[in-house]
Amino acid sequence: MNDATVTARTLTDGGQEPLEIARVVAEFVGGARRSLDLAIYDFKLLPETAALVGEAIREAARRGVGVRILYNVDHRNPIPVPPPPEPDAVLIGSLEVPAKAIAGVPDLMHHKFVVRDAETVWTGSTNWTDDSWSREENVIVVAGSKELAHAYTLSFEQLWDGGSVEQSGRVEPRPVEIGSTEVRPWFTPGHGEELSHRIAKAIGRAKRRVRVCSPVITAAPVLATLAQVASDGKVDLAGVVDATQIRQVIYQWQTNGVTGWKIPLLRTVIERASFSGKDSIPWEPQSVHNFMHAKITVADDVVFTGSFNLSHSGERNAEDVLEIHDGRLADELAGFIDGVRGRYGPVSLEPLPR
Repeated sequence: MNDATVTARTLTDGGQEPLEIARVVAEFVGGARRSLDLAIYDFKLLPETAALVGEAIREAARRGVGVRILYNVDHRNPIPVPPPPEPDAVLIGSLEVPAKAIAGVPDLMHHKFVVRDAETVWTGSTNWTDDSWSREENVIVVAGSKELAHAYTLSFEQLWDGGSVEQSGRVEPRPVEIGSTEVRPWFTPGHGEELSHRIAKAIGRAKRRVRVCSPVITAAPVLATLAQVASDGKVDLAGVVDATQIRQVIYQWQTNGVTGWKIPLLRTVIERASFSGKDSIPWEPQSVHNFMHAKITVADDVVFTGSFNLSHSGERNAEDVLEIHDGRLADELAGFIDGVRGRYGPVSLEPLPR
């Protein structure tokens, strides 16, 4: 049944076990009656969680549900955000359902969404890995709406049929009503620059509060607007980033001779507003992946959340974001951001040595 609601579930580092989220995933998949379209950037599970989620997908296929899976492969971009995926082709192949790998060169298939029965959408920042479910800050949003599901299906079909990130995301961001809540879906790269400007405009118009939760902040419209708001000091502005990835970005800016102009803007945001940063473990294939990974912007009573880092590279990736006009959800997610912010210390902007 399609429930006309929008709900969010937040994850914290150490706040839940992988099996707990695997059961939530399996329950969502188990509710499918006709179709399941999965676009998952990183799908790599350990044996216990793989058995639970994998069996839920196989069982859905056995009872006649049409299942399709998209996942990202072959990214070699040196930009550290987002970290490289490690999809488990053996696990995906064992599911015995149609699956397609999307080449993540030069830009990523960075979605983490599922469309169930053309009427319910699961999305957010959460990849399908054990570390994503237990060692990272993340958010999962579930929304029941045939109109919203249709928009996500259009985005899925563009990738499934064309196999190209560059030619995807060409879905108009038309608002839909879910109960009493207005929700507008955004897809990139088709609307990447427009999305950054939309978020920046919401930040600039805020009268009471702005909360930001993003691994990095490099999209020029967003960064410039945040710097202006921080300098003005009229709005309660605070947030949290991944300090390790921020320092890696600054190092690149200092050495590439092109984007160094962004450094003073970032310093203004971090130093004049109440920002903290998680000193995550630098990415290595076998390391614990404990990134500050949630992507949420709250501007008064408007929420932007999904797979999109507030980054210039995100504008060119295949990403999705929900713009949600809901004061209750805005309060909930602003509270989550403040809770995460309180766990970590100030951000040091000295670049990491290489």
